[in-house]
Amino acid sequence: MSGPHTTVLSVPFDSAERARRIERSVRPEIGAIDGDRTTATLVREGDTVEITVTADDLVALRAGCNTWLTLVGTAERADTGAGTVQSTREG
Repeated sequence: MSGPHTTVLSVPFDSAERARRIERSVRPEIGAIDGDRTTATLVREGDTVEITVTADDLVALRAGCNTWLTLVGTAERADTGAGTVQSTREG
């Protein structure tokens, strides 16, 4: 199957503030990790972060989706950990 192929990853969060922190965490990667066969765009609306991955072929699309899901997951874990550290310091 020839491309382009596109997938939209829509990730809702429990608040617009958390979505903003996740978006700010992964935004620097837009353009920085695009390959020869894959590109991505990032949009945040309210409490949802949306990443559109476009690729020339299905193998590149799968790899791109895996990359962005990993980046968002890492940002979520870091954000959760940052809240724990902040709460500990305040108490």
